[in-house]
Amino acid sequence: MARAVRDSRLENRSVRGRLAVKHRPHYRLIEQGLHLGYRKRSSGGPGTWIARRYLGDGKYHVENLRTPDGQIIFADDYDDADGKSILSFAQAQRAAKGPRIASGALTVADVVADYLLHLRRRGKSERSLYEVECRINAHVLPALGSVKVAALSADRLRQWLDQLATGAARVRTRAGNEQGFKDAPKDEDGKRARRASANRVFTVLRAALNHAYNEGKVDQRTWRRVKPFENVEKARARYLEIAQAQRLVNASSADFRPLAQAALYTGCRYGELTRLTVADYNADAGTLAIQRSKSGKPRHVVLNDEGMAFFERLCAGRDGGELMLRKANGAAWEASQQAHAIHEACRRARITPEINFHGLRHTWASHAVMNGTPLMVVARNLGHKDISMVQKHYGHLARDYLSDQIKKGAPKFGFAVDTKVTALKRR
Repeated sequence: MARAVRDSRLENRSVRGRLAVKHRPHYRLIEQGLHLGYRKRSSGGPGTWIARRYLGDGKYHVENLRTPDGQIIFADDYDDADGKSILSFAQAQRAAKGPRIASGALTVADVVADYLLHLRRRGKSERSLYEVECRINAHVLPALGSVKVAALSADRLRQWLDQLATGAARVRTRAGNEQGFKDAPKDEDGKRARRASANRVFTVLRAALNHAYNEGKVDQRTWRRVKPFENVEKARARYLEIAQAQRLVNASSADFRPLAQAALYTGCRYGELTRLTVADYNADAGTLAIQRSKSGKPRHVVLNDEGMAFFERLCAGRDGGELMLRKANGAAWEASQQAHAIHEACRRARITPEINFHGLRHTWASHAVMNGTPLMVVARNLGHKDISMVQKHYGHLARDYLSDQIKKGAPKFGFAVDTKVTALKRR
């Protein structure tokens, strides 16, 4: 076993007690590319151990040391180390290094299971976790689950990716019934869509494998040599015109109408809206607090005057802890229950082709962009970390308005017109 690194500041609890409270942990290099950090808390409680691993290109992966069930590990500042949830400096070093498996005992199934646990620790929404888990169970585990990561060659991954891209798409099938499939795509757009779907599954697998590498559980990253299919993503620009949105709301059932209006006023996802409580609306600021988004991070959605008036009416006289959007009978909206409701609304409003509930989010974003709202502002309200997704899906809508701005702002020189020159008309 490798000898533990010594550090007079961190291995003695009395010396640690005299360290300054800082946002940046007190770090000690314990092996090439790996630092163990100690973060002293301003609250006066025991400090925590931090692992920082260098990823290359000036990037680091930083994370609290945790127990197998996800609890943060503390330093032995006040209580004796128990080797589990309270660790000494030497024990924390061993925990930070982890079991770097060069023998190839770790399988793909082990990696994805650990990755799902990591996402839950990070507060990923249940809906997002469900989508990730479905892709893993349907496409990763059956083909690669038993494969050892050390034996996961680039050729093996390319073969798997090609099979995903050329295979028939799955269809929703009742539990207990044999899985159904669509016909294999024959046109170019159908083939493009299958390659795009394969890319999304590969993204999940790569994230799981990279997490295992960042945690020091595997040595090689052969999957980096496998490139996803290029030029297969298609911008989803389907949105409702204002008149169509009005018809949709008017044609909606009493249950669904407030939910549809809330989506059109905010651009929020179905799950975000159904989790809202009355207290999440701030009338003074004109904002809606999304406590947990798809990424697991909170955000505040800014409303315009019409949206504020809608939420004022919706929340008037109600208890702050009550769910904001309920069905007419008082029941909460459950997963996927919006699908039939918007299908019926589209049928009554004669909206063809039909739009799904997520299309209401696209409708808000599309009209915001067309009305001149900066892409970064739209991205922030939607909960994106940058403008890449907004640029991809809505950037083309802003191009028509670019010409208006150029006409208004480009320089005008006022050159004299040569009246002796007459333009010839083409026949």
